[in-house]
Amino acid sequence: MDVQTLPRMIDGPAPAALRAIQRPECQLAIWRREPPFAIGEWLAGEPGDVRLTTALPDLARRVDGALGEAGFAGGAPRQALVDDVADMAEHFAALAGTRAVEVRLSVVETNSCRKFHADWVTMRLITTYTGAGTQWVTPADAERIAAGQEPLAIRALAPGDVGIFRGRLAAGRPAVHRSPPIAGTGMRRLLLVIDPAGEAD
Repeated sequence: MDVQTLPRMIDGPAPAALRAIQRPECQLAIWRREPPFAIGEWLAGEPGDVRLTTALPDLARRVDGALGEAGFAGGAPRQALVDDVADMAEHFAALAGTRAVEVRLSVVETNSCRKFHADWVTMRLITTYTGAGTQWVTPADAERIAAGQEPLAIRALAPGDVGIFRGRLAAGRPAVHRSPPIAGTGMRRLLLVIDPAGEAD
């Protein structure tokens, strides 16, 4: 079978689904899962964003410290978040072949990254803990967008889903995606992004 006819998105209900990103025909691998913990009122206040580059053995400690400095409340919800970020980093690092990653946790209330684009990395992990998930399009719709036309269908990750998106620095065609437009809706997203250390701008 010619690579051009093979699926560009591969998903499944277990972490093993993420391994599909290593297949040359796969642009987006998705682990379909429920949100791993309840946000509830924990995301109250005005916590800031977290961005750090770290080796895996130091990740949990550094993420927990950075969350505290950014104004995130402590307790069981924060520990659950730290544990999940560490788990996501382990999965990602194994696929990316790295022992150091860049981690970003952002509270998003605007239309950040509202244009469809592909990232300047080899691969990127994205998951949304609460709020609308990252939107993506098929290669055919990516070509329509590049030609100045509207996509025929916009797909999206659900809250909790984990996506690994092929980037521009990898062989093959990258995954085209965007943040969902939420400005003015009152929605608040908690977004996790993990990249190989040293690749992201």
